[in-house]
Amino acid sequence: MRIKKLKLVGFKSFVEPAELRIESGLTGIVGPNGCGKSNLLEAIRWVMGESSAKSMRGAGMEDVIFAGTASRPPRDFAEVTILAERSDEGADDDADEELEVTRRIERGQAPLIDQMAAMSARRMLRLFLPMLQPAHIRPHW
Repeated sequence: MRIKKLKLVGFKSFVEPAELRIESGLTGIVGPNGCGKSNLLEAIRWVMGESSAKSMRGAGMEDVIFAGTASRPPRDFAEVTILAERSDEGADDDADEELEVTRRIERGQAPLIDQMAAMSARRMLRLFLPMLQPAHIRPHW
């Protein structure tokens, strides 16, 4: 499985919708301190099921929602979507080539996974588990 695209809205420092295409080969994220480089990696972990607020550098899961600044109001929700391309290894014959997964949380609500591309949790585990274990991600589904 290869992640092709990452979309963020209201996630941590990404108050405006942002889209990051991840091309084949080596993709690097560079920028000054405080520009959100680590937030991109946390967004990937979060959409893949990370359930520990502490590992997301927060006190609670709502801390992933943009909190606002002196000039910008806080957001009411955070949403992250990844578009992944399946490899041929172990793929079901009827499986799609691409998979889009979205996770959304609203302020004052319990964390939700709005869309899991109509897949069961068991199928999600089978798809993501090889990527989750080395990253020490603890999925909540």
